[in-house]
Amino acid sequence: MRVTALALGLAGLLGGSALPAGAGPSDTGLKGAIDTILADPRLDGGAASVVVADAGTGETLYQRDSGDRLMPASNTKLVTSAAAMELLGPEYRFRTEVLAAAGPRNGVLRGDLYLRGTGDPTTLAKDYDALASRVAAAGVRWVTGRLVADDTRFDAHRLGRSWAADDESSYYSAQTSALTVAPDTDYDAGTVVVEAAPGGAAGAKPRVSVTPRTDYVRVDNRATTVPAGRPDTLTIEREHGTNTLVVSGEIPLGAAPTKEWITVWEPTGYAAAVFADALAAHGVRVGGGPPRLGVRTPDGATVLASHTSMPLRDLMRPFMKLSNNMHAEALTKTIGYETSGRGSWSAGLAAIGAYLKTEGVDPDQVRQADGSGLSRMNLFPAAQLSRLLLAVQDAPWYADWYASLPVACAPDRATGGTLRTRMCGTPAAMNTRAKTGSLTGASALSGYVTDAGGRRLVYAIVLNNYLAPSVKGVEDAIVVTLARSDTADGTIATVAPERVRTSGVPADVECAWRKPTTC
Repeated sequence: MRVTALALGLAGLLGGSALPAGAGPSDTGLKGAIDTILADPRLDGGAASVVVADAGTGETLYQRDSGDRLMPASNTKLVTSAAAMELLGPEYRFRTEVLAAAGPRNGVLRGDLYLRGTGDPTTLAKDYDALASRVAAAGVRWVTGRLVADDTRFDAHRLGRSWAADDESSYYSAQTSALTVAPDTDYDAGTVVVEAAPGGAAGAKPRVSVTPRTDYVRVDNRATTVPAGRPDTLTIEREHGTNTLVVSGEIPLGAAPTKEWITVWEPTGYAAAVFADALAAHGVRVGGGPPRLGVRTPDGATVLASHTSMPLRDLMRPFMKLSNNMHAEALTKTIGYETSGRGSWSAGLAAIGAYLKTEGVDPDQVRQADGSGLSRMNLFPAAQLSRLLLAVQDAPWYADWYASLPVACAPDRATGGTLRTRMCGTPAAMNTRAKTGSLTGASALSGYVTDAGGRRLVYAIVLNNYLAPSVKGVEDAIVVTLARSDTADGTIATVAPERVRTSGVPADVECAWRKPTTC
């Protein structure tokens, strides 16, 4: 039922929640509704920075501590993605090349064979196989030197500032390199997929497989198959500083396989190993010893084979829909290289900050430490996020960027993304497009929604320092309230956070599907 309600009436709908400081019985309309939602006990002792604005005029319709700097988690990707579209362009593509000082003679390539990357986070094992096939087709059968992996487009810093050490083997915290491998078409660069299934009988070791198949990682299988009905305690992790994957615990007979995406140590070596295997499979022998890493390709080298990535406009979808951290970091360093010749976080973030200024976002009011939001050093106020969302609407690339945002309750994972289970059965379903964000004690949701009167709104919600497992219901209640209301004529129809349900999976799932996530 749509009503214009006093804040006290809304408090009754919410089960008698206390009003926040500064709110009172005279607060009506949108302010009273959102203030009351933010009085949810899950936010007790926490912090909230919230802005709602008219997308057409830019008029601020609601603000709550809009200038307070809070951790935005993956809402940082709004900034990184917009900067990438502006500074690199929607048609930007990565190239991975195989080069040599000269072509082969009588099947022999004298000297080293170079594999040069430019930061592509979407290169699959099959792409390296295609490169190897082209090298063989160019007449190469024997390389007298070594395979050299040239990852010098980016600097040697692999992990971002303040990334948690206990996330090291988790797929969302992979190392960043200009040469890497993605094991799947989610493009989880710098990881392998490890699957462990019960053995043939109780007492047997589980059956373990790795995708792509590579000797670059070593499986240490310490796990045991146990009788059916026993608890499944199997875990898969990588030992610090190594490529040893430890499978431990117990898996009962009849249990579904355990599947984990595990990062590798040094993705440049991973790419070199996958390419070396592909060369061997295509009959190209490399006789100079194991691959060398991190060596620049000589000037004037001849290109024997090349692979070109999808354009950035297409990469934006898996990047933003799946909230892919590694895409964000590769793009940040690429922005640095293309704008200053330095493929580093510092160069990329400097260029992103300069871009923000052109959009009316004050870079002095924010702190950006990485491209993805995985760092807890990132600080953004809702006011600056909403300003960006308003400003980019007239960009020539806006339609592609907007299409990359997750859509509430869209069941197709390529459309709904990290919002696919949220706000279902409400006017916000299939209506709002927004970027999610989650870290322990930090959650954010910022995007666009159309209200009941047809008015398009921008909103930015950043919540921090709460102790509850999740505050996604609070974010969703604000957005559903906006979708149900006519903000132009003041008709506000609020919804209680506990009445907004998710569909099928917990609301605090963030980064992707069927993967353990904390980002």
